[in-house]
Parts: sequence; structure tokens; C-alpha cells
Amino acid sequence: MSAPAQDRRTQAASATESPAVTSPRLTAPSARKRWSLRAPMLPALIFVILVTQIPFAITIVISFMKWNAAYPDDISFGTVANYVTVFTDADLLRAVFVTVGLTVSVVLVSAVLGLAIALLLDRKFIGRGLVRTLMITPFLIVPVAAALLFKHAIFNPSYGLVNGLLTTVFGENAPQPDLMSTYPLLGIGIVLVWQWPPVMMLIMLAGLQSRPLDVYEAALVDGAGPGQTFRFITLPHLRRYIELAALLGTIYIVQNFDTVFTMTSGGLGTANLPYVIYQEFFVAQDYGVASAVGVIVVIASLIIATFALRTASTLLKEENS
Repeated sequence: MSAPAQDRRTQAASATESPAVTSPRLTAPSARKRWSLRAPMLPALIFVILVTQIPFAITIVISFMKWNAAYPDDISFGTVANYVTVFTDADLLRAVFVTVGLTVSVVLVSAVLGLAIALLLDRKFIGRGLVRTLMITPFLIVPVAAALLFKHAIFNPSYGLVNGLLTTVFGENAPQPDLMSTYPLLGIGIVLVWQWPPVMMLIMLAGLQSRPLDVYEAALVDGAGPGQTFRFITLPHLRRYIELAALLGTIYIVQNFDTVFTMTSGGLGTANLPYVIYQEFFVAQDYGVASAVGVIVVIASLIIATFALRTASTLLKEENS
């Protein structure tokens, strides 16, 4: 074999081997760049782990312990009796049903009202910006203040606004209902419904303003009426927004404690799971059962939050596509 041919083969072999040799050098700077971009987030990540995950891990450990402050010498670990108590105790099961019923009813009514208000505010009229600002104010009020307002200024049977209006309209013989004594859960639901439609309205209003107008123009040209366009175009477009609003409302209402504590203190069958956690921990001082209830509430909230995040990510993908 001639020398020039051998040199050409040597160069070809070295050319084919060079990417494998230099690939670590090419990938190393990109890896360092990725870590340099992530490094500023490490303090925040460590802070979140210290503040949220470690307490939650401790709560999980305590939920498997038999630990009641009334019996300091009778503490043991490795029992599932607390979870058995949660799913068999009549009061705890009632709190589960109250939480589910209150959450479902409030979310459904708030979603319908939020959609109706969003459809009204999507129209052009004088002072629309001011009206939108005023509509969001109920959610900005502190939940305890809102509960006190409804309990004393509106629902009170002696000097409340409801009975005062009934007396003004029907005279002295007008009925004087005591809502907080006869239907306390309805009163709590009214307060939550008063606060949550503004948030759902904002989410759905954003969906209405992002709808494709050319589709509506084509529907009008084809002779579709307002009812048909709402049913076949508006509602399908708003489905993701309605789901996101409902999921966010569910996360909040499942964890609602302020309204129940302020209006009824958990009495008259209104105790929900967050109030049961408070009662078991601070009143009964049964730390094991309270931790078990807390773990169940957190897991349920995480499942709902996962659906909410998936819905939000789907919305973002649809907006960017």
C-alpha cells in the first residue's frame, strides 16, 4: 500500500473518532450552564423544603402514633388506629360529608354566578372598568370580617338586615327567621358564595376575551342565534377556564376554617375537616388523630391541585399554539 493511501485512511479514522473524544468537552459547558441557571433557585428550594415538606413529614410520622396529651405516659408508634378512627368515627365521617357537600354546592353556585357575571361584564358599557373593580372586592375582604358581617349585620334575628327588610316590606307580622340557628350550613354557604364568584368571574372573563371572533362571525353568517353560539362555541371554549376556576375554588373551600369557626364554632352540624383538625389538636389534644385528619386533607388537596395545574398547563399550551 502506498504512503498517500495509508495517510488518507489514517485521517478518515481519526475524523470518525474525533466526535466521541470531544463530546464530553462539548457537553460539559452545557451542563455547567444548566447548573448555573438552577443555582439561584436552590435557596428558595431549600426554604420551601424546610418550611413545608419537613413539617408534613413530621405530621405523617405523628399520624401513626398513639399520642394524647392527657396520657403522656402512654405514647407508642407504629399503629394505624388513627386512620381507622378517621374512617369509622361518626363525628369525623359527618365532617367529611359536610366538607364534601359544602364544597360541591358552593363551587357549583359560584361557577354559575361567575359565568353569568363574566358574560355581562364582557359587554361594552360606560364604567365597565369600575364595575369590574367593584365586583372583585368581596374576595379581598378578610374571611373573618366577612363572616362577622353576615353573622351580626345581616343574619341576626333581632337587628339584622334580612329581618329588617322583611319587616319593612310585610309589616310587624312579617316572619323573623333565625338562619344561623335553623339552617347554619346554608348561612356559611351564602358567605362563601358571596366571596368566590368574583374570582371565577375573572378567570372566565379572561377566557371570553381570548375567544376567536372569526368563528362567531362565521356562525352569525350561517344563521346561528345567541343560544346556539353560546352552547356550541362559547361553552366549549370556556370549558378549561371553568374547570380551572372550579378546581381553585375547591382547593380553597376544602381548607376553609375561618368562616366555620367564626359563624358557628363547628356547632349545629357544621364542623368540616379543618375545624375537626383544630378541635382534635387544641381541644381534645389527640395529636395522632389530628395529624391523620390533616394528612388526609393535604392528600385530597394535592390531588385537586394536580388537576388544577394540569388544566392551567393545558390552557397555556392552547394559548401558545
